[in-house]
Amino acid sequence: MRVTKEKAAENRERILTAASRLIRERGISGAGVDALTEAAGMTHGSLYSQFGSKERLVEEALGYALVASGKTTSGAATFDRYIAGYLAPEHRDQLGQGCPLAALACEMPRQSTGVRETFTAGLRGMLKQLTSRMDEGLKQQQRDEQGLATLASLVGALVLARAVNDSELSDALLRATKKRLGD
Repeated sequence: MRVTKEKAAENRERILTAASRLIRERGISGAGVDALTEAAGMTHGSLYSQFGSKERLVEEALGYALVASGKTTSGAATFDRYIAGYLAPEHRDQLGQGCPLAALACEMPRQSTGVRETFTAGLRGMLKQLTSRMDEGLKQQQRDEQGLATLASLVGALVLARAVNDSELSDALLRATKKRLGD
């Protein structure tokens, strides 16, 4: 039975939504094809007909997650609000909807060129969002350097805050980084 173009587009969106959530929650290696198809309510055949391979699905799901994350943070009008939102306990606790950079950074060295290119493009996009909110009096090189250091601090703090099993330490990591970046 042939699927209409509209139904195929709907299926694709459903797979990307589920996959982008699942890879952030479980990691790329922890999200097998069975789990991905089950989460989307689809079959293996529909996944492979849409994407051809798990690798291609991961590339597109990562891109999808990066776009969604960028839309979430684009509402932060100022540099301080951007930082406060990123380092919020709610963001830390929402693995499936949180920053894909923090969720997947440790897996990137073992991923394909295509997945790493998508990740790198997402990192550059986040850097652009950060630097666009910085003091306009800074020279471009200063903005770029401050942006890179801020990005590394944000992602690193979120990764560590999620990694520890001590809620007080986790909260302290977020608070201390927010304070340092706000100075």
